Amino acid sequence: MKFSKITSGSLAVALAVAISIPVLSISTASAAGRDYSKIKNASAGGGMAALVAACQKEGQLNVIALPHYWANYGEMLDGFKKTYGVKIDEANPEGSSQEEIDSAIQLKGTNRSPDVFDIGLAIAVKYAGTDTFAPYKVKNWNYLLNAATASPTGEFTPNYTGTLTIGYSGALGTITKIDDLLDPKFKGKIALNGDPLGSSTGLNGVFMVNKAVGGTFDDVSKGVAFFKKLKDAGNFINVNPTASTIASGQTPVVIDNGYVQAGVVKEFAKAGQVWKTFTPASVGSTYNSAVSAWAPHPACARLWLEYTLGETGARVFAIGGATPTLWVWLVKTKRAPADGIASIGRSKVSAEAASAAQSAAARVYLKTAWPAAVGG
Repeated sequence: MKFSKITSGSLAVALAVAISIPVLSISTASAAGRDYSKIKNASAGGGMAALVAACQKEGQLNVIALPHYWANYGEMLDGFKKTYGVKIDEANPEGSSQEEIDSAIQLKGTNRSPDVFDIGLAIAVKYAGTDTFAPYKVKNWNYLLNAATASPTGEFTPNYTGTLTIGYSGALGTITKIDDLLDPKFKGKIALNGDPLGSSTGLNGVFMVNKAVGGTFDDVSKGVAFFKKLKDAGNFINVNPTASTIASGQTPVVIDNGYVQAGVVKEFAKAGQVWKTFTPASVGSTYNSAVSAWAPHPACARLWLEYTLGETGARVFAIGGATPTLWVWLVKTKRAPADGIASIGRSKVSAEAASAAQSAAARVYLKTAWPAAVGG
């Protein structure tokens, strides 16, 4: 189970698998005499019907780092396959945003390279303008929250947002304030969803704790100092949380995305157990979709964005607890689905989030401060 979009050694495993399987050189030219690797919107490729036909001729979509429980991607992937009848190759579901790019670069020129990415803002901005992403604007581009301001050229597109939280076993009582985490009863129990040096969720978890103890997005030193207190008390552990670590009780307290923890709450309830959440400070987390500039299946890559960033995809994200960037428009136009409204509400407001520059600056500081505070 991917809680962090990062797993130690996962890229090495993915590449080992890739090396063991013969790969083929590919061409990005697609059906009907059009090169879909160059189109920047569906109209330029002959419209949606032509895009669908081209994808079906390619017959496959390569995705990476999309665990099925994360933002309801399991239903999203199944829906795409059933709708268009194409195969989906899923690689390294527990990978981080950085590992997605690393894998694409390593496999560039083969038919196994990822077609699309699902990445945090810091990584999206880091690689924008480096010819890593193929600019593409979906038909709903003008209705997506912050799309134009995030990437005017369409190199990446904000797809869904969430709010950070702390998920924990109800057997531990009730957490009412951040300082409760220093209680001896939490010894060896607190885990952060990912290394903040490579994981967007891990970094945002640091931002949340930092804000809760009086820090700002421009200075995360107070948050790091708090994590050091947790480590010194023996409460913080350098363990990446997974379904098995939660089920076994190894990581009964997890700092993570709210929409992921909402799923844990439901799973625990099915087993007659209690999993609670506590949000000490409101910090948002936005992920972004992008098409690989060397996608082996360029039509399917662009169709995937149309699907996930359209109304169908918005519903899937919403019932999974994530807020799609199309949501404000759907609610305004009274097109928001009832089950989505039941899950995230009508007037969902995005929590304050760090900018790309603030995230980059925080990582520079954390490069030395984080290991010094909590170890490896």
